[in-house]
Amino acid sequence: MSLLSITDLDVHYGDFQAIYGLDLHLNEGETLAVIGANGAGKSTLLKTISGLLTPTAGDIQFDGTSIARMPAHKRVPLGIALTPEGRRIFRSLTVEENLKVGAHTKRKGPWNLASVYEAFPLVADRRDRLGVNLSGGEQQAAAIGRALMSNPRLLLLDEVSLGLAPVVVEQIYAALPTITSQGTTVLVVEQDVNQSMRVADRVQCLLEGRTVLEGAPSTLTRDQVASAYFGI
Repeated sequence: MSLLSITDLDVHYGDFQAIYGLDLHLNEGETLAVIGANGAGKSTLLKTISGLLTPTAGDIQFDGTSIARMPAHKRVPLGIALTPEGRRIFRSLTVEENLKVGAHTKRKGPWNLASVYEAFPLVADRRDRLGVNLSGGEQQAAAIGRALMSNPRLLLLDEVSLGLAPVVVEQIYAALPTITSQGTTVLVVEQDVNQSMRVADRVQCLLEGRTVLEGAPSTLTRDQVASAYFGI
């Protein structure tokens, strides 16, 4: 059984439809990269899975239970955690205080301050620094660490590389094998196609709210991905 199963999903912002009849499945322990250009519906998808948006049609099943109408605050204790676009670090709190916020559900699991610091040395080195004084890469690493502190079964990562230097992106993605080795399932939204293809078990490309290509990275050519990404 899939850990996450989405069928025939429609999502609107008022009169504007952002997602059309989307199907998606994600098995436990798998890493799925959802790629696409700006406006493809990627962030809308993650907001809908996490409960920040309510679909207008279709269903979302998490471990066999429908969560499509469940409020966001009830999804976190089930094991769903979102690292949002823009990171949303608490600027007046230290890095360590930000991490502790993520542990408020008290879910049991492998992630705590020590394991997050081990996975993200960048975070460990800044543990006493206020959020307002962090660089973009430091904020991103801290935001992922904060999500891990809830010990999620499903980690949703929104635009990990957006606005970051390539060397910082590499450091952050280097932690992904450690995250998945602990049993966490990952759905990552990315514009960086090359990075996505390197880390994912499967790739699903969206164009204007619809799936236009999916498969294992090893089975997809660059021309296929480029054509799907740009709608050529």
